[in-house]
Amino acid sequence: MNYRKLIVENGLRMIRSGLTVETWGNISCRDKETGLVYMTPSAMDYNTITEEDIVVCSLDGTIVESIRKPTIEKDLHLSIYRARNEVNAVVHTHPVYSMIYACQGKVIPLIIDEAAQALGDVCKSTNYELPGSLELAQECVLALGKEANSCLLHSHGAVCIGADMDAAFKVATVLEATAQINYMIEATGCKATIISEENVMAMKDFVKNHYGQDK
Repeated sequence: MNYRKLIVENGLRMIRSGLTVETWGNISCRDKETGLVYMTPSAMDYNTITEEDIVVCSLDGTIVESIRKPTIEKDLHLSIYRARNEVNAVVHTHPVYSMIYACQGKVIPLIIDEAAQALGDVCKSTNYELPGSLELAQECVLALGKEANSCLLHSHGAVCIGADMDAAFKVATVLEATAQINYMIEATGCKATIISEENVMAMKDFVKNHYGQDK
């Protein structure tokens, strides 16, 4: 697989989806065979990034190949890969409705079936730490834990993970939809009903073992 091309294409996918604006946000993927991580460069327009601009590094942070500076959230991405062996793609976005909860340090609950199936667990918010800091990377790993596929960076954005890039983007899309629905419910003065843990477990099992043509 051409991982450089994958990052370029999905950088465009992120900006065109409305999940971020300008040069904010960043994405990465891991080659399971080599262990190398491919990520977006720092502060470059997604519409102009080429395959040559993609940064390649090892899990310990050593730059293997690059003509550019990596995203300032390099340590955040690498920390996730080190903590979650099943994860091979990380998408860090700045979506509006998710940001409403990130700026309050709130949880986005599992209130729709899609969230119960895709998010793995409730989307927790980190404590505030400066962008690009090791402390923020540590907070992110803590908020994700071992089950969640998303978390909120306090006053900053969302982080979504998956076994591959499509899975990570699915989480990002579902998370933002869930945040928007929850916000609109709260705007009416009401509170959403949380899906029970028993039903969440049942839907996670369904997706893992039964949903799709190959199961």
